[in-house]
Amino acid sequence: MFKISHINLLIIFCSIICTHDAMATESTLKRQQFQIGTYLIDAELARTAEERQRGLMFRESLAENQGMMFQFSQADHYCMWMKNTLIPLSIAFIDEQGKIINIEEMQANNEQTTCAKSKARYALEMNTGWYSQRQIMVGQKVEGLPLAESAQ
Repeated sequence: MFKISHINLLIIFCSIICTHDAMATESTLKRQQFQIGTYLIDAELARTAEERQRGLMFRESLAENQGMMFQFSQADHYCMWMKNTLIPLSIAFIDEQGKIINIEEMQANNEQTTCAKSKARYALEMNTGWYSQRQIMVGQKVEGLPLAESAQ
């Protein structure tokens, strides 16, 4: 007869819950395409405070041209961190007109903040090095940004 200890059962249960939670976050967010120059991006939209707080936490990978677009209700000096984020990312802070303000590299599982250099309305997280590998620079425009009034 096969015996499962209480500890093993707890580990299995926690694994199922954590896997389900990570998959639920990934599959429930609205997706939208954006363009920077000739590059198309498929991004999940983080529009509510809860979605923005969760971000890309616990994800183990991102496809090459996939990312997450953080949309804020108003332009401000926003800062991001990488708590519980397992993959290193590049982030572009974007103003209300869609112009890239600054691009920064962020290390996995790092709670140090990375901030917009001026008032941003959006932040686009991509795999580390994504912007530099494509020679995307500060001042370039992001096309297809979501309407600001839908942010919370």
